[in-house]
Amino acid sequence: MSTEGGLALVSLLRAWPAAPATSVAPEHAVAFVQASVRHGLVGFVEHAVARAGWPLPIEARALLRRESLGNAARVMRVKALLAKAVKALAAENVTPVLLKGYGLARRLYPEPLQRATSDVDLLVTRAEVDRSVRALTGLGLRVRGPAHAHEDSHHLELTGPSGLVELHFRALAGYGRALEGDALVARSEVEAWDGLRVRHPNAEDEAVYLALHASNHLLQRLAWLFDLKLLSLPSEQRAPLDWAEIISLARETALPHLAWYAWEAAHRLMAAPVPAEVLAALAPPWWQREVAARCFSEARLLSTGLAKSKPAWMAAKLLLAPHVGDMARYTLRRMETAARARLDGFRGNTAG
Repeated sequence: MSTEGGLALVSLLRAWPAAPATSVAPEHAVAFVQASVRHGLVGFVEHAVARAGWPLPIEARALLRRESLGNAARVMRVKALLAKAVKALAAENVTPVLLKGYGLARRLYPEPLQRATSDVDLLVTRAEVDRSVRALTGLGLRVRGPAHAHEDSHHLELTGPSGLVELHFRALAGYGRALEGDALVARSEVEAWDGLRVRHPNAEDEAVYLALHASNHLLQRLAWLFDLKLLSLPSEQRAPLDWAEIISLARETALPHLAWYAWEAAHRLMAAPVPAEVLAALAPPWWQREVAARCFSEARLLSTGLAKSKPAWMAAKLLLAPHVGDMARYTLRRMETAARARLDGFRGNTAG
């Protein structure tokens, strides 16, 4: 992927809802489309390119159309599974919170099929987990991996021919800390969707959760930063964000640095309208800001280099962790778990 193609993508996202001053150069147009695919925004990019009037060469235009249609088909499959899951949960008197994915896209994007998503993420209270598992297994889904919560888990995976559902009992677990889910469910807002009753996080919880989720994955997909921009843009459908509440909620998670990494990058790369005093209130120590500047530069995020190197990924996680001790213990637990799995596999092969 050429650097210029990625830079054109950032230019398009930064300018939205206006059009960039210049379009992508013809020789970089294919790389531009490839970057939009990699970062989960090919459907939106097709929409934005048409709105901006960018004249793409035939090859790039055909690739953009093909990838956009493929993305839409995948999202439609996820939407179908989401509808079935919500109906099944309703029979158990559970109204889940829709996290990320299709539920987010339908509220923030011009069309919900424009944002890539590959699975269904649902948040329920701890007390609702058993009923929810019963409802979802009734759809032919089966629990993959451990069927119980452990210290570093935040969801159960249920998979089958129709796709994957991640059933969250915590909103997030990362950097050796967890963001519990019951309070988010209690503050969530109920809405109607295609005749179904669902919930979505309130705007301030969502502003914190999306930022923490993005930082937990080291901002390796620009769609996560663009989500934050769309959430923060003025809208007739949504009240302005209460930034004081966002600061308070981020601090309550004990992971305010993670909120800063994502919102700072969304402000710098996407022109998300984040007040300077918010970034100042959430900022980590100076040395972590320096590490973040290196890890989350425009070039590094476009290259997704951290996602391609496990040593670099773990080093970045340790250096950027709000609580280094917790992160170190978490890393050791993961290494011990992996070592036990390898040992069990070796014993099984030997016994066979």
